[in-house]
Amino acid sequence: MIRATFFRTAAGTFQQFTLQGHADAGDYGHDIVCAAVSAVAIGAANSIEVMAGFDPVTAVDAVNGGHLTVTVPAVLKGESAHVTQILLESLLLTLTQIEETNPDHIRVKTHNS
Repeated sequence: MIRATFFRTAAGTFQQFTLQGHADAGDYGHDIVCAAVSAVAIGAANSIEVMAGFDPVTAVDAVNGGHLTVTVPAVLKGESAHVTQILLESLLLTLTQIEETNPDHIRVKTHNS
């Protein structure tokens, strides 16, 4: 199962999200839940880079897969911060919708500081 966790500050802004695990919804290379989650998460990270104008801090397990962490710098301000928050809110919405149709393969949680 994929565990998607979003971390928000006390003010409600996103500071990080992590994805861990595997969906196991199909054979390797044919797992549509994994493909959907990977596509939207990597798309969000890439969109932050291009649209918000900075490289988010990322960590991936390139050997075993099944892990992605994206962290937003606390010092981010202005339009970059605004665009980043919109993109991460969209990612949370999309992953929640994937969870609704695939509850045995993904869990989405939000933690507030």
